[in-house]
Amino acid sequence: MKNHLNTIIVCLSIIICTSIFSISIIVLKTAQNNYIVATGSATKSFVSDLIVWRGSFSKKAATSKEAFAKLRSDTTAVKDYLVKNGVNEQDIVFSSIDLNENYEHEYNQDGRITKTIFTGYTLTQRVTIESTEVNRIERISRDITELIDLGVEFFSMSPEYYYTKLDELKLDLIAKSAENTKVRAETIAKESGAKISKLRSANLGVFQITPENSSTDSYSYEGSYDVSSKNKTAFITTRLEYLIK
Repeated sequence: MKNHLNTIIVCLSIIICTSIFSISIIVLKTAQNNYIVATGSATKSFVSDLIVWRGSFSKKAATSKEAFAKLRSDTTAVKDYLVKNGVNEQDIVFSSIDLNENYEHEYNQDGRITKTIFTGYTLTQRVTIESTEVNRIERISRDITELIDLGVEFFSMSPEYYYTKLDELKLDLIAKSAENTKVRAETIAKESGAKISKLRSANLGVFQITPENSSTDSYSYEGSYDVSSKNKTAFITTRLEYLIK
């Protein structure tokens, strides 16, 4: 039985390497037409081990030079704040600066623009933190009052959560789902007075990663990969066809 299960896992592993969102079928050539179809599944809850947090801050001034000087001061304040709170410096990435010209418009009674006045520049800096210190970065992302007190107008985005051992997780789920499907096929065959024989085909269903304890409404035929929750649940289905005797 172990060798038979290993064959199923190899077949399904080939399928999932093609695309976790596609459905592929491996059919074994046979002259027999009597077969049985069974569908099984497997789930596994896990905790994300990688977090990505993004934020941005801006400065306005009459000249680009003045705005840049102010933004550079804020960049130093943001970096010092992150490092002081335990973020590794190599995990902090500042993007290139975006520069926008600011204008104000004067309108007549008909609502038409009669005059356009240049009012200065807005410079924006974005920062990304990617770290395996999930709990630490999560806490920092929720508490940026110190930066606000320093005069930094920091806009924080919601953290994104990932898992670095996804390949291992998928293979484990394939094995468990294949075993579950085989047990179901054996049960169906037994109820009809038959026994399963050779594997006729193997079909891998859609791979899903959803927030832990989410409802089945979260499942999608196209597949889904949740990045909004730290605690997640992985779900996969398999469809096996066996010849019967």
